[in-house]
Amino acid sequence: MTLLNDVPQPVRLGTWPTPLEPMPRLAESLGLGAEDLWVKRDDLVGLGGGGNKIRKLEWLCGAAVAEGATHLVTTGAPQSNHARLTAAAGARLGLKTVLVLAGTPDTAAGGNLALDALFGTTCVWAGAVDGPALTAAADEVASRLRAEGARPAVIPFGGSSALGARGYASCGHELLLQDPGLDTVVVAVGSGGTMAGLVHVLGPRRVLGVHCGAVGDPVGTVAALASELSGTPLSPDSLRLRTDQVGESYGTLTGPVMEALNRTARTEGIVLDPIYTGRAVAGLVAAVADGDITPGRRTVLLHTGGLPGLFGHSGAMEATAADLAARSRAH
Repeated sequence: MTLLNDVPQPVRLGTWPTPLEPMPRLAESLGLGAEDLWVKRDDLVGLGGGGNKIRKLEWLCGAAVAEGATHLVTTGAPQSNHARLTAAAGARLGLKTVLVLAGTPDTAAGGNLALDALFGTTCVWAGAVDGPALTAAADEVASRLRAEGARPAVIPFGGSSALGARGYASCGHELLLQDPGLDTVVVAVGSGGTMAGLVHVLGPRRVLGVHCGAVGDPVGTVAALASELSGTPLSPDSLRLRTDQVGESYGTLTGPVMEALNRTARTEGIVLDPIYTGRAVAGLVAAVADGDITPGRRTVLLHTGGLPGLFGHSGAMEATAADLAARSRAH
């Protein structure tokens, strides 16, 4: 990938700026003032079902196009939002995409996988692997493509690199124009690049990350990305990053997250996903309860998208079906 001292221009994939909207009913349900809580709608970016990865992919695909790539190769879980949006970006740019996914072909379809198919991507199933083994599988796919005469660009896990994080540095500037007096931005933390880009512009005290279980060391990951982006070391101790919403594992639906999905939908008509934005709102609820977020200060929830993943999550689908059954009655 192109070095930061020779950064290519990003390609245009999204619709900017995304809206900043009030959430008065959710705010009041949490004990905040009606004007205290707003939502940055990065679920409404236009391409591929929406989500935060588009800001990163504008930079990463810009580098790929500048290098003459014919293919985009990336990794993820079966319901990866990043993989889905990489496939959409490839379709927009006329590049073939290969998604190297953890799991096996008998993984239930639906959700993001259905959209991957619509975008015409190729899925390579790497088996029960994660982390370095999944990255190695993607590198093997890229090597095979090169041997066949193709020019693949390997997009990092979650789109998170110092180059990809520039997309969320841009978002930080966008937020300051929309609300110069914001106190805290609450954001889900997966691969770390979204929080790192925001921290680069807003500073570590104005960004509250909520760990979702995608990486083993979220604090170190975000600090390293933010340091590389700025060229100045950032102390991990300066970050505000909650790790109390993961539950048993990355893919497990917890009670507080399901409550966050229900509360947000029933107060604001906004849909979250069970892996990322659901955990972000569960973290917001906990932060209000323990006094980390207080009334009278402007808090912004960064909605990073992920709606298709809701329909690919069996636990969430079972919970909503049970709730619907409990609320239903015969005519």
